Amino acid sequence: KRYDALAAVDGIDFNVPEGSVFAFLGPNGAGKTTTTEMLEGLRRRTSGDIRVLGLDPWTDGRELHHQIGVIPQEFRFFEKVTPKEAIVYYGRLFGKRPDPAALLDQVQLTDKAHSRFDTLSGGQKQKLGLALSLVDEPRVCFLDEPTTGLDPHARRAIWKVVQDLKRDGRTVFLTTHYLEEAELLADQVAIINHGRIVARGTPREIIETYGGPERLRVQGSPELAEYVRQKLGIAVRYESGRLDIALREKGDTLRILSVIDASGFPWNGFATERDTLEDVFVHLVGQMDEGVLKSAVPTVGGAP
Repeated sequence: KRYDALAAVDGIDFNVPEGSVFAFLGPNGAGKTTTTEMLEGLRRRTSGDIRVLGLDPWTDGRELHHQIGVIPQEFRFFEKVTPKEAIVYYGRLFGKRPDPAALLDQVQLTDKAHSRFDTLSGGQKQKLGLALSLVDEPRVCFLDEPTTGLDPHARRAIWKVVQDLKRDGRTVFLTTHYLEEAELLADQVAIINHGRIVARGTPREIIETYGGPERLRVQGSPELAEYVRQKLGIAVRYESGRLDIALREKGDTLRILSVIDASGFPWNGFATERDTLEDVFVHLVGQMDEGVLKSAVPTVGGAP
């Protein structure tokens, strides 16, 4: 997709397996919204080919819109209408007879069935938007940052709905700024920046391919850190009462802890940690902003 000389989306290519959760990630202005709107049939592409359920979103929009559900980042509706009335109204628009009680129960909004829309909290409004997106029993659900601004309880309620949709065999196309959310929910992830996909695969594949080594962190003293450096000849970072050591080979954890335990220096507790999807995201986006990544990174593992 081009706007005069600007390539908002630049030659991206991906497939979303049916019945999966696909997280489409990127910083603001990366091309997420433009891509999503082209998939939904709301924006015309400049070139290339797009198929959703075998249909062209732009030319087959009328047929496609009965098979997809869309929830915008900030859902709005008539102020005086209740959630139950809204579901009935949407059902009439789509020629359906939905069960308001079942839909409201699915999004954990039963207790607000008869409350006016303008009295609902931000999280409750998002839940209603999600319920309405399911009225037409869509095969594909587009969720645009559905948990932005929600409290932890409301976020978890949305997560459960996403997991339920997948369990029902529906496909979920998710955009989010919460990377732990994508790591938890998504089967496949694509990271876009400056209109190009820089990584694609399962969360684990992306972390293993682009993340740093697993690290051992031990509570101890500067003297202990220096002892480990000298004894093992390895790099040890020390900060705020903690040793930070990269684990390069299988068995490193036991070997290093044995040396620490025999050192005679006091130490208290340890943990092993590895990069998260958020760590990798920040690394990849930073690399591209610095000009290190010149083109799209190929798919890792077995991702489509």
